[in-house]
Amino acid sequence: MNTDAVLIAGPTASGKSALGVALAQALGGAVINADSMQVYKELRVVSARPSEAEMQGVPHFIYGTVAAWQPYSAGRWLDAARLALTVCRSQGLRPIFVGGTGLYFSALTQGLAPIPDIHAQLRVEVRQLHQDLGPERFHALLAERDPVMAARLGVNDGQRLIRAYEVFEATGVSLA
Repeated sequence: MNTDAVLIAGPTASGKSALGVALAQALGGAVINADSMQVYKELRVVSARPSEAEMQGVPHFIYGTVAAWQPYSAGRWLDAARLALTVCRSQGLRPIFVGGTGLYFSALTQGLAPIPDIHAQLRVEVRQLHQDLGPERFHALLAERDPVMAARLGVNDGQRLIRAYEVFEATGVSLA
């Protein structure tokens, strides 16, 4: 059985899930979630996560597996995706990745830059600092510490600004 992966990407509620199920049925496959919101148990409706009926008996992986209060990252998703790939290949199923999170598809096809785990307290402090300073002043603060990375990021790219600051503060090394 050919187990080359199929990737289906697009916006929320655009028919990706139905296409993924149809392909899985036709190709003997399984659907692997590549949507950052559909991993959360509590966000079925908001994320347009497929119902059991819509899954039509096709194996699905990484759907509704994380509590909404738990931190989740592209790295954790990639670990789960690799495990799902292993299961698919061991069962002769064609893996069909379905979702709209570009970072997940990039992680899958190109890998992720090695980013160290950041202590939880530092993460809380940096997020609070971002909130207290606001986007413009926080961006300026990052530019003082890591000008190369700050130049790559826009003022309103809050999550990436925060991550770059966290990594620089924890390691002294730029993500650039």
